[in-house]
Amino acid sequence: MIYNDKYNHFSDNELITEYKATKNNVFVGILYKRYSHLVLGLSLKYLKDMDEAKDAVMQIFEKLLSDLLKHNIEYFKSWLYTLSKNHCLMILRTKQSRLKKDIDLQVNAGSFMETESNLHPNNAEEKEKQYTLLEKAIDELNEDQKKCIELFYLKEKSYNQIVDMTGYSLNEVKSFIQNGKRNLKIKLEKNSE
Repeated sequence: MIYNDKYNHFSDNELITEYKATKNNVFVGILYKRYSHLVLGLSLKYLKDMDEAKDAVMQIFEKLLSDLLKHNIEYFKSWLYTLSKNHCLMILRTKQSRLKKDIDLQVNAGSFMETESNLHPNNAEEKEKQYTLLEKAIDELNEDQKKCIELFYLKEKSYNQIVDMTGYSLNEVKSFIQNGKRNLKIKLEKNSE
């Protein structure tokens, strides 16, 4: 950034004031340069994964672009600490919630399959029908969602392995899987009617 040297000596509050006046991201960039290593350390402490921590740092500083315009901040460093901590806790809550839903989905799907099998004497035939519906629903997903769903659930690859295999970003992989699961549920309900 061309202007960094010119403004490096500014205090945090002066940088925020200049950013509010000009909306020039260079000022937030200087704050990022000053504090990103601290935010990364905090994110790593909470998230326990370097890739997720790096993503969190980027998300936090993107959030700063709008939050700095909305809030009057006296002590930027402590405010940034609180913002970062809350962001990481939100990520952890979201992950726990998603995990709970995945487990519920698996438990319910398993009991659904057992119930269906017990009701029908031809349980192998019924299971085959369910798998056919699932395959059809997966085929109807868009290509990105289909690829990520198959790698994650059928081939049991981790998010990071899928990133390496597909070239998608971590956030894209998570989004494709999340949206793919939602679309699968909709398609399965529609196809089973």
